[in-house]
Amino acid sequence: MANPRRGEVSAMIEGEEKVLCLTLGALAELEARLQAGDLVGLSERFSGGRVTARDLTAILGAGLRGGGHAVSEDDLARMHIEGGLKGAAEIAARLLRATFGEAA
Repeated sequence: MANPRRGEVSAMIEGEEKVLCLTLGALAELEARLQAGDLVGLSERFSGGRVTARDLTAILGAGLRGGGHAVSEDDLARMHIEGGLKGAAEIAARLLRATFGEAA
């Protein structure tokens, strides 16, 4: 079960409830993967509301790994996410809001 005070969100992936969290390690991974430079750059990148499929994969993958799930981005690309693309985008948005606040 996700703990929102810790920045965790839950999502149905592969028919199971999984906890996602952007830990400091997951955020560092995202900065590097998306060449954001720093946390401010990462927050600014997502605050505009425009997100690529690559961004979604990176956010969800980092969030799953931060939540304790050993999953690669290749694994994630093959997983069934409840709600499809729209569901994936909603999970990523909830995760970013839990991490950066409502402005993200």
